[in-house]
Amino acid sequence: MYIIDEESEKQEIIKLYRKLLRLRLTKKDDKSDAKIIRKAFNVANEAHKGMRRKSGEPFILHPLNVALICVEQLGLGTKSIVSALLHDVVEDTDYTIEDVRALFGEKVAVIVSGLTKIKGMLSKSQVESEQAENFKRLILTLSEDVRVILIKMADRLHNMRTLDSMIREKQLKIASETTYIFAPLAHRLGLYAIKTELEDLSFKYTDLSAYQMIVDNLKETEEERKKFIKSFLMPIKIGLNQANHDYKILYREKSAYSIWEKMQAKKVPFSEIYDIFAIRVIINSKPENEKKDCLMVYSIITDYYLPNEDRFRDWISTPKENGYESLHTTVMSKTGKWVEVQIRTTRMDEIADKGYAAHWKYKSDTSKVESGLDEWLEKVREMLLKKDVDAMDFISEFKLNLFAKEIMVFSPKGDKYKLPQDSTPIDFAYSLHSDIGNKCMAAEVNGKITSLNHKLKPGDSVKIISSDNHSPQEIWLDWVITPKARNQIKYALKDLKKMNRAAGEEKIREYFKKFNQEFNPENLQKLMKCLGCQSELNFYHNAFTGKLTEADIKQCLIKNEKPLWKRVIPSFLLSKSTDPQTLEQTIADAIKKNPEKLLLDKNAEGSDLKYEIASCCNPIPGDDVIGINMKGKPIEIHRTNCPEAIGLMSTFGKQIIKAKWNFGERVGFLAGIHITGTDTLGLVNNITNVISDNYGINMRTIHFTTSGNFAEGTITLYVNDTKSLNKLMQNIKQIRGVDKVERIDSIQEYH
Repeated sequence: MYIIDEESEKQEIIKLYRKLLRLRLTKKDDKSDAKIIRKAFNVANEAHKGMRRKSGEPFILHPLNVALICVEQLGLGTKSIVSALLHDVVEDTDYTIEDVRALFGEKVAVIVSGLTKIKGMLSKSQVESEQAENFKRLILTLSEDVRVILIKMADRLHNMRTLDSMIREKQLKIASETTYIFAPLAHRLGLYAIKTELEDLSFKYTDLSAYQMIVDNLKETEEERKKFIKSFLMPIKIGLNQANHDYKILYREKSAYSIWEKMQAKKVPFSEIYDIFAIRVIINSKPENEKKDCLMVYSIITDYYLPNEDRFRDWISTPKENGYESLHTTVMSKTGKWVEVQIRTTRMDEIADKGYAAHWKYKSDTSKVESGLDEWLEKVREMLLKKDVDAMDFISEFKLNLFAKEIMVFSPKGDKYKLPQDSTPIDFAYSLHSDIGNKCMAAEVNGKITSLNHKLKPGDSVKIISSDNHSPQEIWLDWVITPKARNQIKYALKDLKKMNRAAGEEKIREYFKKFNQEFNPENLQKLMKCLGCQSELNFYHNAFTGKLTEADIKQCLIKNEKPLWKRVIPSFLLSKSTDPQTLEQTIADAIKKNPEKLLLDKNAEGSDLKYEIASCCNPIPGDDVIGINMKGKPIEIHRTNCPEAIGLMSTFGKQIIKAKWNFGERVGFLAGIHITGTDTLGLVNNITNVISDNYGINMRTIHFTTSGNFAEGTITLYVNDTKSLNKLMQNIKQIRGVDKVERIDSIQEYH
């Protein structure tokens, strides 16, 4: 618990402020910078006077720490520091953007405006997800000033470092959107250090037990690792010294989150993950000698240790899309362990850690850093051309297209084109020209006619066959992944819908007349609401093309027919009042009856809110769970570390509901386990005996296959809770011939 001590708080504020000035002001002629930073600090300190964070600390400590991250970890300048100090004053105090503009100028005002959330600007009825709207607003500022994103990263990092004081639902919401959006965005901007810390901090809150297990294991093996590294580096240092290289050697442990990802991907325990750390050799080198010097260091290292040719990566000749440059090699140590070694220059190392800020710092010095970062920013700006795009669509497209890996394909003439992985010929056609895309009829890939939804591969030669008689089709939206293609198809379809509007309206008027209903704006809105149509343009188009049938329209126009939403929502959710209620009001009223938590028990049907267990992670009693309340659906119960739940919580944070298991009596929950081992005599019989005889657990399905000496199987069974399941798995692992037993998250395909 935080204890307020105003004197010590005052000293802490002064200490952080002086540290900020010391780190930023390194020249004698920095008096003007010192003056503007002091002014910004005074404004922020006065504006936030008396305000405290959830932890109890003075609020001013937050903007001070954000400004320090901007200097220390991002290398940003004075305007960024000023903006970081002021980033919450417009949102949380009486200051306006106009005040900021008058005091600090246009640039700072633009950055602060970009950092200000939309809360209070839009009513709940106007937005499906406030989180999505905030993210869209944030990204829109990218086209104006990239510093908005960099400061936002610093803001998010400090919020994650101080997340302990938040309530559980808030922790999950913030951690989930950090994993889902901000960590990948940090990676795309080349902010490796920030991306790694954000992932680890998020992991800590979404799956504490797994996080703690890895941290404990890393601590236990720390001394052993240090001895090994010291021995491994000795001959390398001798070789570098003899060659008179100016160098430094660092080693870093892989993050807890990346180790966990490897464990999940390879389905192995911590003890079987060997590349837990990487060695980094950093040399001082002139820009024109960088590649040559790095290859010389590689030669020295491989004189002592045998390299794995399959694990060599040259990110200097072809930098990654986020600007990352380095040589990577994996060599065999004298103890039989593979060790990853990264070789780079001081410039490359700064870009790897500080990303876009360092990229711009070096940009004027050498053309080498004209990396994919500039191309990526151009793609962002291209995506933002369509300013009326829905925020939910925007966030989906942003994640899909701007974080995707890229492939290189060729035109028949040999011209190179970069496209996101899994692009189709239609994406390629629109990358050439919007007219070519709109008239695309077929495609040849490597000389063979292919379907338009064919996924292109690296190195493919693509030829587009077009015709003036062809136009985009609605199904193309399911086949393309690039923003340009998607937007151009939508524009073309919109034009088509405008052409069909008059004919569609005439058809609807005929239906009104046929069913003795007056055609007026009020009745039209009721009909559209009943049919789930929000756009008049789509509504008339669907009527013209026959997507809306006469039966659909008749059902909604019949007098006294219940609205569609009342027909699909369970009766216990409906208000007994005779006054009409919206769906949003109905669900809100139901949640108000039990705002604290949803008790998960077998009497769900009779409770105020119906829930269902999510099949993607299949939680059982004992799992840490959360409820996600989506409109028109039962509340979905997910494990807090479920990837699908993390995606939902990152976008619909306000729909999170506390959930708690409340089974007083023994109830069987369906769970699944996956078993691998050696095909020994009686293996399956021994496993089933442990399950049914020793534990009295009922099995639903059992499936085993053998190949050579290897056996693999899955069993679905009914258990009471995670404690029972874990104990059973431990006992099965003791059976002779069993190598590994693990829980299956999604058991749909097994029963």
